[in-house]
Amino acid sequence: QVQLVESGGGLVQAGGSLRLSCAASGRTFSTYAMNWFRQVPGKEREFVAGISRTGSVIRYTDSVKGRFTISRDAAKTTVYLQMSNLKPEDTATYYCAAGLAIATIWNDYWGQGTQVTVSS
Repeated sequence: QVQLVESGGGLVQAGGSLRLSCAASGRTFSTYAMNWFRQVPGKEREFVAGISRTGSVIRYTDSVKGRFTISRDAAKTTVYLQMSNLKPEDTATYYCAAGLAIATIWNDYWGQGTQVTVSS
C-alpha cells in the first residue's frame, strides 16, 4: 500500500512559479513510476508529467514543455513538479499518481489532489 499526499498548490499570478510536492509513504517508492495529472471540472484528467522509477526517463505533455520540471528524491520518497511561467490555462487540481509506467492513466495509487489557480 502506498499513500500519496500532495502539497504546494495555491494562487499565483500569471508568469509566476509554484513547486508541487507529492510525499509517498512506504518503502516501495522506488518501484513505482510517478506521474502528475491535472483536472478541471467537466473535463477528463490530463497527463502532465511522468518520471520513471530511476528517473532516467521523463515525459511531459506538450503544453508544459519548457515550463514544468518533474523530479524525484528517493531518500525523501517525494516527487516534485516545479512549475514556472504559469498561465491561466494551467489552473486545475493537480494529482500525483504511482504506477508501473509513465504517461498512462492506469496508476495503482492516487493522491487527493492540490489546487493550483493562476490569475491573469
